[in-house]
Order: sequence, then C-alpha cells, then structure tokens
Amino acid sequence: MVKAKRRPKLIEALIPVIFLTALISINVFIFGDDSLSGSNQIVLILSASVAAVVAMRLGFKWDHLLKGIVKSIGSAMSSILILLLIGALAGTWLLSGIVPSMIYYGLKILNPTIFLVAACIVCAIVSLATGSSWSTVATIGVALLGIGRALGLPDGLIGGAIISGAYFGDKMSPLSDTTNLAPAMAGTDLFTHIRYMAWTTGPSIGITLIIFTIIGLSRSQGGQIDDIAPVLNAIDNTFFVSPWLFLVPALVITLIVRKVPALPALLIGTLAGALFALIFQPHIIEQVSEIYGNFPMAAYVAVMKAMYTDISVTTDHAMVNSLLETGGMSGMLNTVWLIMCAMIFGGIMESSGLLQRITESVIKLAHNTGSLVAATAGTCVFFNITASDQYLSIVVPGRMFAETYRERGLKPQVLSRTLEDSGTVTSVLVPWNTCGATQAIVLGVPTLTFLPYAFFNIISPFMTITFAYFNIKIARYAKGEEKAPSVE
Repeated sequence: MVKAKRRPKLIEALIPVIFLTALISINVFIFGDDSLSGSNQIVLILSASVAAVVAMRLGFKWDHLLKGIVKSIGSAMSSILILLLIGALAGTWLLSGIVPSMIYYGLKILNPTIFLVAACIVCAIVSLATGSSWSTVATIGVALLGIGRALGLPDGLIGGAIISGAYFGDKMSPLSDTTNLAPAMAGTDLFTHIRYMAWTTGPSIGITLIIFTIIGLSRSQGGQIDDIAPVLNAIDNTFFVSPWLFLVPALVITLIVRKVPALPALLIGTLAGALFALIFQPHIIEQVSEIYGNFPMAAYVAVMKAMYTDISVTTDHAMVNSLLETGGMSGMLNTVWLIMCAMIFGGIMESSGLLQRITESVIKLAHNTGSLVAATAGTCVFFNITASDQYLSIVVPGRMFAETYRERGLKPQVLSRTLEDSGTVTSVLVPWNTCGATQAIVLGVPTLTFLPYAFFNIISPFMTITFAYFNIKIARYAKGEEKAPSVE
C-alpha cells in the first residue's frame, strides 16, 4: 500500500461524506422517489471523485486508487450475480402462481377479532413473497387501512401494524434489494445473512405481535372483513391456487438449511418455478407470452421474459394487478448500479485511508462488541436522518465498519445483521426519508402518526444492540481460523 504523505485530518476525511449527504438530500428534495433511479448513483460517483481529489492531495496516486476501486467492485460480484438471479426467481415464481398463492392464503388469515395481528402477519407474508415493503404497503396495506377504519381503529395503530409486517417481510425476503445489499457491503453471503438475522428478527416480530394482540383484545371491535373478498376472488379466478405450489419455496428453504451455496440454490428455485408454471399455469403462460395455439413456443417466451424482463398478470382487480408485477433480472439493474457506484466510493475512501480515519474517531468510544454494534446502529440511523435514504444508511456504515469488525474477530454476518436491523427498518420512521415520505403519502397517514405504533421497526435496532451486549449469537472467528477479508 502506498503510504500517504500525511495522515488525513478528520475534517478532510469527512469532506466526501458531507458532500455525499448534501447532494443526496438535494436529490430527495428534487427527484423524490425517482432519486433511486439514477441520480443517487451519480451522486456516489461525484462523491467518489471528491474523495479521489482529497486522496491525491494526501499523496496517493490514481493507479493506487483505481486498484482499490477494482478490488472493491470485484468483492461485490458474487452479490451482484445473486441479485440478478433473484430477479429471475421472482419472475418465475409469479408466473407459476407461487407468489399469488402466498398472497391468497395470507389474506385468508384475516380475522376481525385479531385484526392488528392479522394485518401485521398478512403484510409480512406478502412482503416476504414479493421482497418489497413498498409494494405491500401500496396495495394490501391500503386495503387493510380501509378495513381497519371500518372497524373503528385509529389510523396510526393500523399504519403501525402494516409497516411492522411489511418491513419484517422485506427484511427477511431473499427477493429484497436491501437484504442483498447488506451482506454485499459487509462481505458475507445472502443466506448466511438471512439465517443469522433471524436470531434478532424473530424476537422483534414476536414482541410486536404480542403487543398488537394485547392492544387488539383490549379494544371492542365489530364489523366484518368483506372488502378482501374481491381480492381473493381476483387471484382465485386468474391463477390455479394450491398449497402444492409451496413445494418450490420448501425446496429452496431446504437447500438453504442444508447450506447449499446461494447461486445453485436460487437457480434451482428459478427453474423449479418455471417447471411449475408449465404444469399449473398454462393460461398465464399464454397471457404473458401473447402466443396462443403454440404452447411450446409460448412456454419458452413466457419463461424467458419472466427471467429477464418485466412481466405482469392482469386480473379484474386493479389493486391485485399492481401486486402481480415483476421486473426479472432487468428490474434489479438499478440496485446493481447502486452497489457498483457505492463500491467505487467505498473503494477510494478505503484505499486512501479516509474511511479508516472516520472509523477511528467513531470506534474510540466502542471498547467492546456491544458498544461497537451500538455505534454501527447509531451511524445507520444518522444516515437515515441526514442522507434521507435507506440504501446510503447501509452502504456507508457498511464500508466504515467492515474492517473494524474483522479486526476484532467478528464475522461479517454480525455487521450485515446490524446494518439491516438498524438501517433498513428505521428509514420509514423518518418523515423526510424516501421511505418515510413515500409510505406516509401512500397510506395517507403522517409518518409521526404511525411511528409510535411501528413496534417492529422501533424494537429491531435495540434488539441487535442487546444481543451484542449480552454476547448472544455473535459469530466470531475461531482461534487460528483465517479471517475472511471484508468487502474492499
């Protein structure tokens, strides 16, 4: 490593981060939700340029910085491949009726006497199936809000149940972009991340459901949940809905449990979804391919489209239609773009020692594992508030702390879990964050109104900190075990 002529001052190391935060804030103000479609990626590139200028003033050569960029991007290639394959899996699982069946059976859980718990569970199932909290809130969430109002429940309470369930599913779904982004930043693989995250996420959602049960049973509720019937009918009339379709998710879960590598497991799940589409949904095959009378050709076209591009299935219910859409591999390209731009920024920041300088200042107060995890969680929340973007709340802290976790003998899944427990779930609690603003607009419920009742989102960061302080399920390298390199 080329030695810098002088050690960077803290303010010098912070210049690229301040620049990044300022431009992201401007992006959110000007572009709103569309800031995720490219402008944030450009900001990361511009911030990387600022970091490069600072690094060169410290004495680093461009060739050294370029090697850092290439190394950084190269370390994320596995995650990028997984992300693309997940896009294909989402497509074949929609085509085969697996995702619609999950939504169908999830909605049937609804019961007026335990509405809040049921709403939370339904949103969790739908979000787990689709990998998107945004789609869940904008569709099923809106419908549940209307039902809850009819039952006389306050908007904030209903919104809290919807948000809690939607973000649980988003956080645990292998189809979610943030669930792929966190392990990419920390330097671990997707399935290890999900398995390890379950230890803190399980108690968090369990406590949340208990709270909603107590609140629900303490209220006098009347009315019937009839508004959901048209949704069920629309799915049932369009797809062949059956528990048999869950054999494919069960297969993938089995492969994950048996620790089959992510890429082969996802490829098997994708191909199994395609096979089930041919067996159970021939009419959907024809609708998607727009080819009739030649099933082999229709099957080939529909399956290929499902894997590589956006497809949609049309029913007689507008809300259901908005759920039955997927972008295939192409739908993941914005996230791939984001990861690559983030790795460029992180590569320069890390290879120049700027990131290390910032991290040193933060971890001075982190004398043990608990305080290190607390510092990481606090940094994630800080970026959710200042950068107004959940992706940046994962990317920047992930880059900042990856090396420190490794040096302290902590495996990367400890960091990836902390990033999701603190970055992903708290984004929706900030009114000016892209997530908080979007969900408030979609639901028609102000962020600060549902915030006190979004129990899962509030509990999650405290749960991960508690686990760290009490040394519960903290993965460490064994003595003599080679420490895997962090994402560099």
